[in-house]
Amino acid sequence: MLLERTVSENEAGKTLKYVLKNGLQLSERLIKKLKLQQKIYVNEHPERVNYVVKEEDKLKVILDLEEECENIEPQDIPLNIIYEDECMLVLNKQPGIVVHPTSYHPDNTIANGIVYYLKQKGVIKKVRPVSRLDRETSGIIIFAKNQFTQETLIQQMHANLFKKEYLGVVQGIPEKSEGTINLPIARKPGSIMLRHISEEGAPSITHYKVLNSFPLHNSALLGFNLETGRTHQIRVHCHAMGFPIYGDTLYSDNTNLFISRQALHSYRTEILHPVTRKEVIFTAELPSDIAGLLEILSQ
Repeated sequence: MLLERTVSENEAGKTLKYVLKNGLQLSERLIKKLKLQQKIYVNEHPERVNYVVKEEDKLKVILDLEEECENIEPQDIPLNIIYEDECMLVLNKQPGIVVHPTSYHPDNTIANGIVYYLKQKGVIKKVRPVSRLDRETSGIIIFAKNQFTQETLIQQMHANLFKKEYLGVVQGIPEKSEGTINLPIARKPGSIMLRHISEEGAPSITHYKVLNSFPLHNSALLGFNLETGRTHQIRVHCHAMGFPIYGDTLYSDNTNLFISRQALHSYRTEILHPVTRKEVIFTAELPSDIAGLLEILSQ
């Protein structure tokens, strides 16, 4: 993957490092790696970062760094790829699978499947998840193919330019057709996994909107828009407000025969493409179990 730029009149007289940081938005850490591997060119020649650029200089940065791949075993796991380019891989994650290996789930993860998928194409890369989902949550996740893409998208998250929307079926019907849940979330004392509402927690903001309601079953379909991305945020907020996510046995007692996991799906993600800086929107269709649940509730 290449980044290319022609030095502007305003940039002339600045150091190459200045243009890399301010013009191409490269981090100090990435610039050091690129410098060591001689991946930075001016007018087709490798150049040092203290070089003083001139107007109309042609800059080229090769982002395909040589890097050690993590010790993740390649495994042939089905991947529902909805978008791929030289920057990223976007998937519609199936429920029931962990995104990245952990001490509790060392293999059979989405990351294992990605290593296998890339290896079949002759590509050995470090696996770089940008967004994550709980094991039983389905929908859109993004993996970066290089450090630049990962850093750029994380910066967009911090600037609220990386927008994620979810669909969730809840037990209970909110009194207001739309609203904002602004309650801080912290790790529950004595638990590695559970979170709860706590004054000592991190700021957490969830916007919701009732898309459909099912009075006969005291249930509703909600759309969620997140300003923050805390662990289990939607699940904790919905439980705290009295309308827990359907099938969420971790935060409520709403076990039922209609669905075997929490009815939560990441259905839409909006970003600025790391290279073109143009708006890109990804959508992921509802999985069959949530679609089936909605059909049952609508009867």
